[in-house]
Amino acid sequence: MKNYLTIDKIDAYRLAFDVSNEIWENVMQWDSFARWTLGKQLVEAADSISANIAEGFGRYHKKDKVLFYRYSYGSMEETKDWVRKAFVRGLISEGQANRMVTQMSEDLPKQIHQLIRFTNDKLNY
Repeated sequence: MKNYLTIDKIDAYRLAFDVSNEIWENVMQWDSFARWTLGKQLVEAADSISANIAEGFGRYHKKDKVLFYRYSYGSMEETKDWVRKAFVRGLISEGQANRMVTQMSEDLPKQIHQLIRFTNDKLNY
């Protein structure tokens, strides 16, 4: 029986999904003004990382897949910006901000690039 790759087996997807849920949990503790201004933008950017990986995974052609994986990379950079703003504005601790930014600066970029490389190497079309 052939083993097929599923979205939940992709490291980049799992890490992005976990980061977005951690961000959601933090934002839900903020006051309403912070939630509806910075929080909304932060959650949308963070959710977009894993959502773009999922959308790319569901595409048929290699170029489409890689395009969405690259979109996820852009969403990751946007999320780091919002996390830094949340720290500067006193909404998250320095430790939380550093941990999230480190995950999105070290682990996640490597995993997204590995996903792109795997897609380019293994798919013919």
